[in-house]
Parts: sequence; structure tokens; C-alpha cells
Amino acid sequence: MKRAGQKVVAGTEAPGTSQTSKKQKTSFYGSGFGDSDPCTSMDWGSLPHHVILRVFQFLTLVDRARASSVCRRWNEVFHIPDLWRRFEFELSQPATSYLKSTHPDLIQQIIKRHADHLQYVSFKVDSSTESAEAACDILSQLVNCSIKTLGLISTAKPSFMNVSKAHFASALTVVFVNSKSLSSIKIDDTPLDDPSLKVLVANNSDTLKLLKMSSCPHVSPAGILCVADQCHGLKELALNYYILSDELLLALSSEKHVDLEHLRIDVVSENPGQVQFHTIKKQSWDALVKHSPKVNIVMYFFLYEDEFDAFFREETPVTHLYFGRAVSKAMLGRIGMNCPRLIELVVCANGLQPLDDELIQIAERCKNLTAMGLGECEVTCRGFIEFVKMCGGRLTQLSIMEEVLIPDSDYSLDRLHLEVSKHLGRMWFPDMMPTW
Repeated sequence: MKRAGQKVVAGTEAPGTSQTSKKQKTSFYGSGFGDSDPCTSMDWGSLPHHVILRVFQFLTLVDRARASSVCRRWNEVFHIPDLWRRFEFELSQPATSYLKSTHPDLIQQIIKRHADHLQYVSFKVDSSTESAEAACDILSQLVNCSIKTLGLISTAKPSFMNVSKAHFASALTVVFVNSKSLSSIKIDDTPLDDPSLKVLVANNSDTLKLLKMSSCPHVSPAGILCVADQCHGLKELALNYYILSDELLLALSSEKHVDLEHLRIDVVSENPGQVQFHTIKKQSWDALVKHSPKVNIVMYFFLYEDEFDAFFREETPVTHLYFGRAVSKAMLGRIGMNCPRLIELVVCANGLQPLDDELIQIAERCKNLTAMGLGECEVTCRGFIEFVKMCGGRLTQLSIMEEVLIPDSDYSLDRLHLEVSKHLGRMWFPDMMPTW
């Protein structure tokens, strides 16, 4: 057949086809777009800037840097300011940390070319003093910055706490003075001090909305009062209980102060029996809630059982409670009596006495409770079902380990999940202990 004798030459082109038209045919966005030939090559360099920018935003920093070497166009996109508004510096010592440090050359490039583009910046460091000092050195060079969010994150102690207070304060001052628009600052476990807070307030009082500074031993109640008096837009504040005072709560409740939305309080004891905790007056709590009726008061407790004496002996408007260590039945009983605004309760551990009565009292009196979590505790199946029945469908989160529940003559574990599901209005099962 004649057809069989035809000679087909792959890749032939019509006489006179120019190199320009050939390039257009193979271009991703040229005249050949949609060509069904799978062998047609794509000219990735002709992608629009906004497309390349979108791709870069999904890449890790290392992959982004590699992609920038593909062509001149991609390298141009690599330096677009939008890509450098959000950046996390990772600093570690290779011999002792799992963190992969940001390459020093890249750090210098950011300081030289993108310092004025940075807006959302965090530093993640390992436990070494060298890494924390390196973070301070970088902060000291951000003289042209306009940072809005700053976070200093220690993956393990001591990190920033071993940096000299003078070095740390000097580095922060550069950012506080030059940014002028800081709205969110998270600097837990650092040698932050009162003079540094005064610099912060002097330059960012109109923009500061969140200040998280738990475990900052050099900050005094006077330093917090300075923030409370000057930063009228402050919405979220996190601090240690030892700084909290009646005077501070009253300052946060003054007429000129904007309503606080979140107050987080860490109650921590490193040495059992060596910390004497003070009591906050009911009148001070009442003043805060009257001024900011929707405020969430979140308390994290890391105490030993004999250190709870100062808490919840009278009505306290706490909304979220987390107990990281064992807490006594008596303490849980006080919560049921004196925490009417409670929304969430998480108990890491308790003794070996069932908590039926305490949970039922909490269900009766804490009408806003919507989330409950129990760790190493004990509750009878009957008591647990009574608790769920009283709370009803308002319990949107219920996390109980199966080992916590004690079967009784009325309910087995198999029957319990059906009964609880009925009262919650959705299918529910207790959590299972993970096995490896």
C-alpha cells in the first residue's frame, strides 16, 4: 500500500520557519499553549511574575533558594518584597540540635537586601547560649525594619536566659525603636526587663495588641503597669502569676483602657514548697470582668498539690483551666464552687480517688462548660454519664482516656459509649492509649 511506503520524519518543519516562531510554539504561554504533543518543551522562564511568586510561597526556604538559580526571571521573583515579609530564622549548634540552621550567607543577604521588607519575624533557637546570642546579633542589625510581629522561640532551656541582659536589651531596643508598628510580641523565657518595656511603649503604644512574656524574671509589676497604662489597644496579655496583682487588674479595668480579650496567666513552681503564692482579691477580678465582660482568663497551673492553697477560695472569673501536674479532689471541688465562667477544663492527673462528685458539681455550677479533658484520673462510668447528662450537647470537646473510666454494676465500657453518644447528640468513644 502506498501509505506504508510513506516516509515520516519526526521533527521536520516547514521551509522558512523562523527560530522565533519555533520558540513561540514551544513556549508555555506562547502560541503553542495547549499543544497536544507531549514532547513539546515548556519555557518555564516565561511564566508571569505572580505565578512564580505563588509557587515560591509554597516552597521551603532551601527549595526557594535553589529555584532562584533556574533563570534570571526566577531570581528576580526571589527578591520580590512580598516573599520576605514573613521569615523564621532557625539558629542551632549542629553537634547538639536537630534544628537545621538558616545558612549564614542567606542571613546576611536578608539583612542587606530585605531588612526593610520584614514584617512577621520569628527566631527559633536551640538550648545553646551561642544560638541565642546569634539571634540577638541579627536583631541588632535590623535598623531599617518595620516589623509587626516578633517571636523569640526557645525549643529548650536555657537559651535566651543565658544571654547577658545588656546584650539582649540592646538588641530588642533596635527593633522597638525602629519598627514603630509592632502589634504582636511573644518573648517568653527571656531576660526582658522594665526599661526595655518602656522603650517598647514609647515607640509602639498605638499599635501593640498582643504581649506574651511569661517567665521573664526581670520584669516587675511596674513594667506591666507601664504597658497597661499606655497601650490602650492591648487585647491579649500573657504573664506569670507572680507579676499579677490587684493594682494591675485595676489598671487593666480603668475607663481609658480598651477591653482586654485574653489574659493568660502561668502559675509555675519549679521548687516544691519554696514558692508562696499571693491571693488576688475578688473585687479586683470583678472590676476586670465589669470593664471587659467578654474577657477570656486562661490559667495554666504547674504546681504541686500543697501549693494550691491561695487559689479559688472565693469566686474567680477564670474561663480556661489547665493543670499540668496532679491536682487534688479538694481543689477540683473549689473550682466547681467558685468558677461560674469556666468554659474549658483539662486535668493532667489526680490521685486514685474517683472524681464523680467533683465533676457533677462542676456540671451543675459551670453552665458555660463546653470542653473537658481528663488524663491520669479515675471516674466511675455511672458518675461520668451523669456528668455528661447534665452538660448535654454543649460539650463540644470531650477527651477522656479509656483507662480513666471505672466500670460499675450499671455500665460497662461497651455500653458507656452508646449512652454518652446519646446525651452528646453525636458518636463518641473514649480515647485509647497509643501503642508503639
